[in-house]
Amino acid sequence: MALLDAYITPLTAYQVAHLLRRATFGPTSDQLKNLTGQTAAQIVAKLLTDQPAPAPPLDPATSKPFIDQPFDSVNTAKLNVYVKMWWGNLMLNQSVSLLEKMTLFWSNHFVTNSLTVKDYRYMYRYNTLLRQYALGNFKSFAVAITQDPAMLRFLNGDQNIVGTANENYGRELQELFTIGRNGGYTEDDVRSAAKVLTGWVDTGYRDTTNAAISSSFKSTRHDTTDKTFSATYQNTVIKGRSGATAGLDELNDLLAMILRQAETSRNICRKLYRWFINADIPEAVETNFIQPLAELFHKSNFDIKPVLNALFQSQHFFDQSLRGAVIKSPTDLVVGTLRFWGVQAPAPTQNISGYYQIGNYIYARVLEQQQDLLNPPTVFGWTAYYQTGYYQQWINSNTLGLRGYFGDALTTNALKLTGKPVIDILTYVKTLSDPSDAAKLVNDLTTQLLALPLDQTQKDFLTDTILLNSIPRYEWTSEWNDYANASTDDAKKQAVQIKLTALLQYIFRMAEYQVI
Repeated sequence: MALLDAYITPLTAYQVAHLLRRATFGPTSDQLKNLTGQTAAQIVAKLLTDQPAPAPPLDPATSKPFIDQPFDSVNTAKLNVYVKMWWGNLMLNQSVSLLEKMTLFWSNHFVTNSLTVKDYRYMYRYNTLLRQYALGNFKSFAVAITQDPAMLRFLNGDQNIVGTANENYGRELQELFTIGRNGGYTEDDVRSAAKVLTGWVDTGYRDTTNAAISSSFKSTRHDTTDKTFSATYQNTVIKGRSGATAGLDELNDLLAMILRQAETSRNICRKLYRWFINADIPEAVETNFIQPLAELFHKSNFDIKPVLNALFQSQHFFDQSLRGAVIKSPTDLVVGTLRFWGVQAPAPTQNISGYYQIGNYIYARVLEQQQDLLNPPTVFGWTAYYQTGYYQQWINSNTLGLRGYFGDALTTNALKLTGKPVIDILTYVKTLSDPSDAAKLVNDLTTQLLALPLDQTQKDFLTDTILLNSIPRYEWTSEWNDYANASTDDAKKQAVQIKLTALLQYIFRMAEYQVI
């Protein structure tokens, strides 16, 4: 079996959940029901369907967009957070689509951050650029991101002038964004790339009188000499140009040169693999999965969709040994949990206070768990995606307790979003195959909530010790049936609700709940 061969058997509910946990921020219960039995090809086609551009965020004080207005120096901190809440709600309300997960991927790849850029309008425009190209053409994406105002500010492209070339972007373009650290480029290549990239500027930065923000090429700031590259790039010479189109012409030549190198496609495919499948890439995976995927990427003229289409339909993706191999990021944990329990952000035009209440809750939880949206700490992205141990960095002495507290808050019903408890455990349990059977209840619940199957010893412990607190199983049957026959009786309702809440609270703190 070749690792990249398509998995053609109709998917079980367990496999659908696996696919949606990795490709999105987790399934809703309705999605699990509706998609079970479909093939990977059918579901992936839905995941790759183009999505309409979302409406911009609104200012809760005015109920009007603010990103198309002059920079507000008084309210900049609030408006910056509103953009992040807006994105969190887009993740929460996503359809069966790869778009939001890929937008987050590219935010960790073509990194800028709000702390450095310091203009919320720039960060909004950057986010819209990420989602515009998230499933598009990589070369076009790289051309566009190079000219993006936020990127020009973040990596000093606006300071890159003939005679005093700034090497920041020319370095990261190669080291992080394209060919990678193992690509063999040299310091001379960095200097030559920087010369190619001279002349780009942004306009409208933190301008309190003008709403327009953009970028442009200034030919007078551009290095018009020929730029020679190393043997890594076949000693390519990019011809120096002058005039209004010089910057874009040379940028296209630079990217065409970098993309011709086989290592560039491999590097991008490795990053996608680590994001969606597993941090570890053994030699067999490199040879039999990454290499053919990279060849497909090159043959498709660097379109992103064919790569993702092959990745998510592959036999390798559905390998049972890889389930649970990824530790949930804060967005996976927070957004995925809320999605499973049916939480949706209301339309801001109908209920703007409820919209931002939910957005604020999402943002606050992912922030405290060290994934500040639109604000990765360094040009390398979030720590968990580049440090040794990869995903393991999401769990540390600070975040482990916060992850547990998040689950506790949901189960106690003390937290209410838009006036309602997040979890209605009784209504949910009624949808299971046989709630009166404690063992079946635990089996159904853990199958839906956990990426990893539990062994019988674990299931028995959850049933007898956590749910039943050592009472005989037949007593649960009596308690549940008593409640089912008199659901308005507070005493009967409380008898089962307390036990179910304890069970769910325990599951939320299990190691198996922290992985996808």
